[in-house]
Amino acid sequence: MQFSTLLISYAEVALKGKNRSFFEDALIARIETVLLNCTGSFRVLRYTGRIYVEAQDYDFDETIEALQHVFGIVGIAPAILMKRIEKTDGVPSALPDTDCIAEEVLHFMREVYVETGRATAAHPMTFKVKCRRVDKKYPLTSMEVDAILGEKILDAFDAFTVDVHHPEILLHVELRENVFIYSDILKGPGGMPIGSNGKAMLLLSGGIDSPVAGYMVAKRGVHIEAVYFHAPPYTSERAKEKVVDLARVIASYTGGVKLHVINFTDIQMYIYEKCPKDELTILMRRYMMRIAEKLAIDSHCLALVTGESIGQVASQTMQSLTATDEVVETMPVFRPLIALDKQEIVTVSEKIGTYETSILPYEDCCTIFVAKHPVTKPRVDVIRKHEVFLEEKIDALLERAFATGEIIDVR
Repeated sequence: MQFSTLLISYAEVALKGKNRSFFEDALIARIETVLLNCTGSFRVLRYTGRIYVEAQDYDFDETIEALQHVFGIVGIAPAILMKRIEKTDGVPSALPDTDCIAEEVLHFMREVYVETGRATAAHPMTFKVKCRRVDKKYPLTSMEVDAILGEKILDAFDAFTVDVHHPEILLHVELRENVFIYSDILKGPGGMPIGSNGKAMLLLSGGIDSPVAGYMVAKRGVHIEAVYFHAPPYTSERAKEKVVDLARVIASYTGGVKLHVINFTDIQMYIYEKCPKDELTILMRRYMMRIAEKLAIDSHCLALVTGESIGQVASQTMQSLTATDEVVETMPVFRPLIALDKQEIVTVSEKIGTYETSILPYEDCCTIFVAKHPVTKPRVDVIRKHEVFLEEKIDALLERAFATGEIIDVR
């Protein structure tokens, strides 16, 4: 059955009080953007607590997949739309009467369940009608509509039986400015519309964790930019392409990611030459955070985002994270994975489609220079003292890293 309407449901947006229209506008703008890339003709409409898409000549699977990447949507219901009947001579428009609605309901049940073989006389499906009467001028109550439509279905088909407690089919009939008829609700990603909560800079590597961190923060309505630290010749062009591929997956949810590629080799080598080997990872992370903060300020970001989880590796102990954060002066550092274990992170990465790319065997700059026995409880005062060894050249190396950086618009 080709549904003419896709009914969009949302959760948190509905709780925003006087700011609700701002979040609804952001959600509608994102829906309209993703539908531009889909086959078909679409019109996004909003009425009293509902957003719906009128669709014509469209590819159903392609459209649903696109909408399932829109943060803020919790459900997508393929529906039949029955428009209000326009009257003349000063008589106001009205919703279709129950007989007309019943005719469409029977058409719906026949095409969706009977003709597809989902429900048969040999294997009947249980159902329940659930009417929601938002238009209080409708002459019948919700329970009366439920009873009338349920009786019509039972009279017309021997493939259905009633179960009001645990039905296999929950047939929704909404009486609003128009009538909506639907049963299946396809799950959306939830969260908040992209751009409704500012912008942040993600430190993106080729591993499993950081793409998941970017996804999770983006799901809260935060627009993501990213920075990747490249270390040729120790990391290959394929490692860089891997990160671009990961950014592309994030972009499928956010609409686009501006990826900053920073050549980090000279800074790494200088740290390697001048500083204690067991502190290499912490010192490199501190300079990555300095660079990321500078990029974030220039891009009007409000926070940094990393994929660290407490105790996962030596550079992610509480002492190490404290030493890393100490250099960030102007903004918070968000770590959405901080209390997740590795399997929980892997589960999310598989769900969003980054896992298979993340496990490709292309090393990033962090793994190349990991010390054999890294310090796990660094003292900030000691780390600062050893950074003095870098004073001769580090500023020039940082300037060169910024000057030779590359920006890739990933979509």
